[in-house]
Amino acid sequence: MKKTKEKSDDKITRLMPSLDRLAQKEDSIKVTLTLTKASVEYFKQEAKKREVCYQVMIRNLIDEYVKHYSSKNDI
Repeated sequence: MKKTKEKSDDKITRLMPSLDRLAQKEDSIKVTLTLTKASVEYFKQEAKKREVCYQVMIRNLIDEYVKHYSSKNDI
């Protein structure tokens, strides 16, 4: 069972953009989204290191997810 989790974690890591890439700014619209406290705190810490807003990093993570899956499913 442990090997399956490791393989799953490796696959996720390969798909995830770097934290520096997530720090890039782009045009956006406002939405309301409820996240876990742990997730927000993580992004706040990483954003502070890169001197950007944590919201930018979260938005870019979602954008990368959409780019990855929309190209496969032609959304």
